Amino acid sequence: MIREPGGTAVGEDIRQVILDKHYLLTLGAELLLYMAARSELTGQVIIPALVAGKIVLCDRFTDSTLVYQGYGGGADLKVIRALNRFAARGITPKLTFLFDLKAEEAAARRTDRADRMESKDLYFYRRVRAGYLQLARAEMKRFKVVDATKSIDQIAKLVWFETKSLIENAGIS
Repeated sequence: MIREPGGTAVGEDIRQVILDKHYLLTLGAELLLYMAARSELTGQVIIPALVAGKIVLCDRFTDSTLVYQGYGGGADLKVIRALNRFAARGITPKLTFLFDLKAEEAAARRTDRADRMESKDLYFYRRVRAGYLQLARAEMKRFKVVDATKSIDQIAKLVWFETKSLIENAGIS
């Protein structure tokens, strides 16, 4: 299991910059920092794991940048897609879980210690959710939309079922 941004020494340092509320990053700087962290993670962790025949689980990847900086922040989607292809070396997840929750509910679950990204307003998160749902509709075979209002046990069972099915269908043991 890896996280993004992060997962490498450089990626973890970049993560600290991105999430620190004291930095007033431009959208372009934020986008390029995510891409730098992704490039490091892809080259140092993801590709070697895939070459070794391992399964890679990541909490975020290219879709997150497309949605947060694109749909949410207003960056050009074509530019983000091109940068994603470069940074991720063309790797696309086989399965993506979208834990769907209305922006208002997500805001109610947030802690007082919100980082720079979590501190964005409700309108931003409505655009993010709409972007994710649009991606899920466009790639229905890859995305599994999960109702995040369900219990943790219900969600875990669904995630395990879908993951196990993917592994079995791929012939991985």
